[in-house]
Amino acid sequence: MGTGEVLISGRRLTRKVRNLNTCIIIGAGDLALMNIEIKEGDLCIAADGGYAHCKRLGICPNLIIGDMDSLNEELRENVGEIERNSPEKIIRLCPEKDDTDTLAALKAGMERGYKNYRLYGAMGGRIEHTIANIQCLVYLKNHGADGYILDEGISISVIKDAKAVFGNRMEGYLSLFALGEKAEGVTITGMKYPLKNATITNGYPIGISNEFIGKESMVAVKDGMLLMVLSNR
Repeated sequence: MGTGEVLISGRRLTRKVRNLNTCIIIGAGDLALMNIEIKEGDLCIAADGGYAHCKRLGICPNLIIGDMDSLNEELRENVGEIERNSPEKIIRLCPEKDDTDTLAALKAGMERGYKNYRLYGAMGGRIEHTIANIQCLVYLKNHGADGYILDEGISISVIKDAKAVFGNRMEGYLSLFALGEKAEGVTITGMKYPLKNATITNGYPIGISNEFIGKESMVAVKDGMLLMVLSNR
């Protein structure tokens, strides 16, 4: 897998990487998954109310970051106990801040050298939070890292001047959106609606709901940034 390439295969929209350690961010949004894989060497961060998901799933995060305004009294007491016993695991933020809790968590991961990110609980609820988390994917891409917003049956990511390759067992839909005024040199092969060297703009949703058809497929963009949404719903 060459530089700038993303290989995605299988029905569960999983991404194959070269054994990279991952920073896992668990936010306070909707989360349908009942299990989140965390391997040795990964860094798990609960972003504020995401700690509630951690408790529900039996996950002990390495860090809890936020102003803690999304936690109920019991969970705030849990965080306080962790802070007394292991203060290095808690980063408290001022409620009046520029960075969202998710962005603060991403920055903490970047400070620790992580380049690969998975974001859970990053959709649903207030739509502005979902949009802010999509902007966080752009922030990662512009700082040399890769990020994915994930939940059951859906994966959201960003590609920039690169290509994504999908295996022939992929099912469901792929939608592309220009991030910025336009994305040029967009090519799609092996899907129901192919495209060759096209320009996608942010004012016309031409890239919505393409379909996988049982072939190895590819999306490429020569100049610009695309939001890529994979869904099997």
